[in-house]
Amino acid sequence: MINFEEELKKFQPSLEIEEAEDAIYNQDLTDMTTILGELLKEDKEEE
Repeated sequence: MINFEEELKKFQPSLEIEEAEDAIYNQDLTDMTTILGELLKEDKEEE
């Protein structure tokens, strides 16, 4: 029978996953609320 506790102790995440996490978290992503806020600010400045 499989001893899940022992298997979990042996587990090591794939390097590719760690590299992907770093690439995702290090990107500067702008969300929709920021974009809408900038558009509204530009619109008010034009008036």
